Amino acid sequence: MSPFRTSYLRYEELTRIVHEWARAQPDIVRVSSIGKSPEGRDLWLLEIGADPDRLRAAAWVDGNMHATEVCGSSVALAIAEDVIAVHRGADQLDLPMHVKERLKSVLFYVLPRMSPDGADAVLRDGRFVRSNPRDRRPHPPVARWVSGDVDGDGRVLSLRKQDPSGEYVEDPDLPGVMLPRRLEDAGPYYKLWPEGTIENFDGTHVPDPHYLSDNDVDLNRNFPHSWRPEPEQVGAGPFGASEPESRAVIEWATAHPNIFSWLNLHTFGGVYIRPLGNAPDTKMNQSDLALYRQIGEWGEKIGGYPMVSGFEQFIYEPEKPIYGDLTDFAYHVRGAIAYACELWDLFARLGIERKKPFVDHYSHLTRENLLALAKLDREQNQGRIFRGWKAFRHPQLGELEVGGTVMLVGLNNPPYELIAEICERQSAAYLRVAALAPALEMDVRAAGGRVEIEVGNAGYLPTYILDSAKKLALDARVFVEVEASGGLSIDARDARLEVGHLEGWGRGLYAEFIFYLQSRGSVSRRTVSLPVRGSGRLRVRAKGLRVGEVVKEIAVEA
Repeated sequence: MSPFRTSYLRYEELTRIVHEWARAQPDIVRVSSIGKSPEGRDLWLLEIGADPDRLRAAAWVDGNMHATEVCGSSVALAIAEDVIAVHRGADQLDLPMHVKERLKSVLFYVLPRMSPDGADAVLRDGRFVRSNPRDRRPHPPVARWVSGDVDGDGRVLSLRKQDPSGEYVEDPDLPGVMLPRRLEDAGPYYKLWPEGTIENFDGTHVPDPHYLSDNDVDLNRNFPHSWRPEPEQVGAGPFGASEPESRAVIEWATAHPNIFSWLNLHTFGGVYIRPLGNAPDTKMNQSDLALYRQIGEWGEKIGGYPMVSGFEQFIYEPEKPIYGDLTDFAYHVRGAIAYACELWDLFARLGIERKKPFVDHYSHLTRENLLALAKLDREQNQGRIFRGWKAFRHPQLGELEVGGTVMLVGLNNPPYELIAEICERQSAAYLRVAALAPALEMDVRAAGGRVEIEVGNAGYLPTYILDSAKKLALDARVFVEVEASGGLSIDARDARLEVGHLEGWGRGLYAEFIFYLQSRGSVSRRTVSLPVRGSGRLRVRAKGLRVGEVVKEIAVEA
């Protein structure tokens, strides 16, 4: 079994795997760097598909834009590995053969790790990093926490110190497990802080910890659609696309309008989050919504997670959208079927009933839920989360203890033992979405001094992908280009002919009244005709900005 299905990989191992795939199968896999991190790590992008220079509809996958969410890299690599296996005829996917053949005609762009610096800091040190371990902000001389390994044990955990105003107590039966203090608790009481030191400490006043106190940007707040500055949007960065990682993704996507679907992998929660991120479903394009309903049904049945509206079920403050989000950029700016997946259904595994809005899972938790996590850690995670406390003299805070939770495996990401199952299910769900790609077809016929060119779309999706995308600058019309050679000639005005938009055969879920079934008219095929003179060869190219091209050449006799 591939190592990313059983563990979380450091940068060097991830690099080795993607390059081995490219060396072993150069006809279908290539790897390139779309940018570099500030610490000099490449942002490796896999391009998978036969003849990758021939543009056609492409499915994008990215993972690990948030540093601690390393399972995203595993699932992204698993999707890439499964697609490679489909091309080799060696896959174990539960898909009909015609769907597998359809997948072979789709390009895949897979960026397994968007934040290589942050992921390595997390995997190496165990510290918390939201996206990247850097902070370029000019700071006023006020106190702030800077995380670090103060006791030299190679891990960044937590600090606890007894205090009568402490908000936490230790569970009497589970040493090391800290619980929110209740009125009935007799003590001792503790303050809990991140392991580290306090910059500009005055010797008395401890500042509030903040997850971005020493790492300044959340990449998923740095994309240019609906970007808002600090403090309106925490983690936004100094300006939209200020970070080399987000800018590299934006530049690649802008240069590749053939990207029709976009999967953005996170942890944790066990949910798919779709547009709209800034308005309720009543304001959404209803054709788009029908398509997302179909994808959501597959997600629930195959991936095991529900799909929810970002605005209606996944904003942290009522009526306050998340700004600068990647999926908003991919959907609103690039016209792609974009959604995020929060891998690792920890809440369901703890027996917590599904809440609505879904985001309440992260805040409406009880001591009983925390104790259930401790039980899961003991029984299914080999005790990787909760660590005992040991005495330590802190250089600023004096006598206290170091220990607490190690969030990487079992909390922020699934236990190693469950990675393979998650990879398998999420790959199976997304490959169905990739199989929705539009597919250009063309037939060229010559007779009686004329040539007929029939262009069709045999895919589920229309050539413009989303109904809402028609209004974008991405011109999705299909054109035919004709070139004559030998003794054959055509009129100059017939060298380029417009075909227009071509519908797909799919409509999404609940988009029609199923008791009265009717097909649409000739919306998926168009025929154009032109006169020709003489004998020779005719080269015909049907092409669209979002669907690539198909080329045919025929002999024409006078």
